[in-house]
Amino acid sequence: MTTESPVPQRQIRALHTAETVTVYQAYPPSIGLAAARDGKFPWTWKRDRMTWIKPSFLWMMYRCGWATKPDQEVVLAVEIRREGFDWALRNAVLSHYDRAVHPDQAAWKRQLKASPVRTQWDPERDIGLRPLPYRSLQLGLSGEAAERYADEWIVGIRNVTPMAGAMRESAREHGARSAALLLPVESPYPVPEGGLRHLGA
Repeated sequence: MTTESPVPQRQIRALHTAETVTVYQAYPPSIGLAAARDGKFPWTWKRDRMTWIKPSFLWMMYRCGWATKPDQEVVLAVEIRREGFDWALRNAVLSHYDRAVHPDQAAWKRQLKASPVRTQWDPERDIGLRPLPYRSLQLGLSGEAAERYADEWIVGIRNVTPMAGAMRESAREHGARSAALLLPVESPYPVPEGGLRHLGA
């Protein structure tokens, strides 16, 4: 007998308030430390490149190897306005073709070319960074979306690299249950009924 996960296969889970949602990114110190200090990205942050934001702290830890991978040594918690995040969701297109969502590949390619936001659903991770049977959201922002993110949506930026280090050490010395106590509380993010249908959720 198999037990199905109570978590939907594709669901946005995030640390959020009535006005904001927190997403995570990892950068080299030259960008990450300056952004945390000033509350905005420095001029060296490239607006013409796609930037990926992740509401899942543990997926960020998986991606950056607990802030040990080159050019990902500083992990930022970026608090953004919910209206901006919701705008990104409304304007997003799946980064891959899905026959259950798109009429055909040509239609998907047209949408992908026109949209400034891409979406990927990757396996969520546990405290040991092992894959879980449900997915976590990533949003890739480019063009107009990247500009809005940098100039309009950001409420605050925190350097949470020390928290990542503390969590990793706690898991190593005291086990996963102890480390999990340090995790941000990520709850289902409210979206309108059918609001993520265009993203396969």
